[in-house]
Amino acid sequence: MNHPLYVAFIWHQHQPLYKSRTAGKYRLPWVRLHGTKDYLDLVLILEKYPKLHQTVNLVPSLILQLEDYVAGTAFDPYLELALTPENQLNEQQKEYIICHFFDGNHRTLIDPHPRYASLYEQRQEQGNTWCKENWTNQDFSDLLAWHNLAWFDPIFGDDSEIATWLKQGKDFTLSDRQRIYSKQREIISRIIPQHRQMQETGQLEITTTPYTHPILPLLADTNAGRVAVPEMVLPQQRFQWSEDIPRHLKKSWEMYVERFGRQPRGLWPSEQSVSPEILPYIAKEGFKWICSDEAVLGWSLKHFFHRDGAGNVYEPELLYQPYRLETPHGDLAIVFRDHRLSDLIGFTYGGMKPESAAKDLVGHLEAIHRNYKEKENQKQPWLVTIALDGENCWEFYQQDGLPFLENLYQRLSDQDEIKLVTVSEFVEQFPPSVTIPNLHSGSWVDGSFTTWIGDRAKNRAWDLLTAAREVLAKHPEATAENNPEAWEALYAAEGSDWFWWFGEGHSSNQDAMFDQLFREHLCGIYQALNEPVPPNIYRPIEAHEAQDNLQPQSFIHPIIDGIGDEQDWDKAGKIEIGGARGTMHQSSLVQRLFYGWDHINFYLRLDFKTGVTPGKDLPPQLHLLWFYPGVMHHNSPAPLSGVPDEAPLNYLFRHHLGINLCTDTVWLEEAGQDYQWHSRLSRAEVAFDKCLELAVPWADLQIEPDVNLRLMAVLADNGEFRTYLPENGLVVLQAP
Repeated sequence: MNHPLYVAFIWHQHQPLYKSRTAGKYRLPWVRLHGTKDYLDLVLILEKYPKLHQTVNLVPSLILQLEDYVAGTAFDPYLELALTPENQLNEQQKEYIICHFFDGNHRTLIDPHPRYASLYEQRQEQGNTWCKENWTNQDFSDLLAWHNLAWFDPIFGDDSEIATWLKQGKDFTLSDRQRIYSKQREIISRIIPQHRQMQETGQLEITTTPYTHPILPLLADTNAGRVAVPEMVLPQQRFQWSEDIPRHLKKSWEMYVERFGRQPRGLWPSEQSVSPEILPYIAKEGFKWICSDEAVLGWSLKHFFHRDGAGNVYEPELLYQPYRLETPHGDLAIVFRDHRLSDLIGFTYGGMKPESAAKDLVGHLEAIHRNYKEKENQKQPWLVTIALDGENCWEFYQQDGLPFLENLYQRLSDQDEIKLVTVSEFVEQFPPSVTIPNLHSGSWVDGSFTTWIGDRAKNRAWDLLTAAREVLAKHPEATAENNPEAWEALYAAEGSDWFWWFGEGHSSNQDAMFDQLFREHLCGIYQALNEPVPPNIYRPIEAHEAQDNLQPQSFIHPIIDGIGDEQDWDKAGKIEIGGARGTMHQSSLVQRLFYGWDHINFYLRLDFKTGVTPGKDLPPQLHLLWFYPGVMHHNSPAPLSGVPDEAPLNYLFRHHLGINLCTDTVWLEEAGQDYQWHSRLSRAEVAFDKCLELAVPWADLQIEPDVNLRLMAVLADNGEFRTYLPENGLVVLQAP
């Protein structure tokens, strides 16, 4: 039978619990701001294309907070300042506003609005102190207004009040800001009813998540971390409270029924984290299907997915089908997302033109369908699952993703060979026929739990949580019915988000606040039980200081203009070169090296000592040299003279990219037989102004996805070696 290619989009909408257990108010504004920008518009755009069906996951902890804002009982520091008369702001409040009211991607949220952009430029050029001393009350009033106006989704531009504010542009009053806040609550109040309505018409399937987004396998047993990483260093105290799993599931089930008038079918396990131990609880509660990542499927099948040069997965029939999980309480279906397609939307397409990005995604789906039709004896259709965060990526898209989604949805609506379905629609029509006997214990991040456990800071947090959980267990009289405060504090502390931000791997300018919120939730347990709060609860889990060297935290999409915009590179890897270490600090020509990538390009940035000029006090050439450990092909020595015979300079390399720093020109070479170098076409972009910025397309290197790379940068003068970086090492990375 000639089936279409079925595609299931699953958008995951989530925010952690920002309400402080000790202060009784919200610490951060992201539920309110994302509530006006990302949750309602996503389904309103889809509604215009009734042929397309999708799945949206709404996490209970998000729903609770949205409802608080609708009720007018949620106040965060940003909101309180926005509603404060500008002539009553004190010095500390003004400092906070200058520091935090530009939070957000400036290219999409600030630059399009002249008044907001002018204030941002003043802060960037003149500094915080100058702004505090020179800005008028009206400047502060306008900034307070614009920080909220910029987060209104463009789809609401036809709202008469919002249109009036956008046209007004400046001279906002306290009354204006109060009305802006009312408009935020109005938009947020439409989110749940709109989702319910579209589920009732059949265009949406709404799913849920364990109550506060905990990692269920780690609640069952923190030793689950060693399934994927046998040598993992675990917390001192083993957390084993599987009895908390049905509590989270029951609360999410009951919340769902109350708000949507029906029973849920699908469950998004927090961070797509699964293990055999949690499956019986999920099935017993009544859920019919769950989702996870292709890495978990690969571990489960002992088959690790690889892709061709175009990014298409080998053996797609293994990935693009639902599987059956057997439990004592009945079978569960499980679908596994295509990690790369999901990441393209989440991390790469925002840096492309909307039409090109939509065309690229549809092209990938068409290639998968051609592959399906070429396969013999394919009785069952394929289901491609694309599952990702439904809120954060749009901040990097033009007009919050509206042109991209409209272009994508129109292309999908105009053809019949790709059919968008909800997961339940597919598994009911085509029940899974293949059973996974041994499901792997892991998450969407490399099929492991290392993002949430195993680091010293993360383990310290688990030990604090274990101690608090044991204290609660010693109070059997404190039930969820007669002491809900204790249990709600526990549920909040068990959420995954706090552990995400602790230790290595992820960082933001709110790390200290996430640390504080976690400990405040723990305090709430002790206080609700009238137990003394241990002193270590009042101490930060870790020191929140800027680190010299950082690993890449996410995909990046910098504009190559030689300016070095800090937001463009804030998730990049960073290596300090010109500090008080190594040999290069003596001249300090190079201060630091940034590096990162997306699915299209590898990116590099070098910051030089202020005032250096290529060809005078700075060597005029930069040479990048790559090799690929474990890959068999021709390699050659660095094509430079005077290179010292010492590692890593005497390694053999596969690719060489030369850059003339005086002219911003590049040339690419590839190693051949007999240590020869051969010219190759390069579409690399380079710009040198305040810094050097470089984008090298992965296509130039013609390598397979997931290949490990090593990179060295050499400064040279007309082909004569001068120095190299990073000092005594290499840049380590992996192609996406």
